[in-house]
Amino acid sequence: MSADREVQLPADLCAAIETRFGQQFGNLEELLVFVLRELLRDEALQLDEQEQQMVEQRLRELGYL
Repeated sequence: MSADREVQLPADLCAAIETRFGQQFGNLEELLVFVLRELLRDEALQLDEQEQQMVEQRLRELGYL
């Protein structure tokens, strides 16, 4: 189980986010968790693509592709 941490954000930024995305997310914390998880997921996908390119390049060098 993970512990929560506090993060300080400018009040005007929080208000603008709540106004714009308030109906899609229950609160600001849910939005931030979603965005940060998506960023991590995208980074993992990019690493997978890089690994695939390396494997394909190695297979080409070996004459399999």
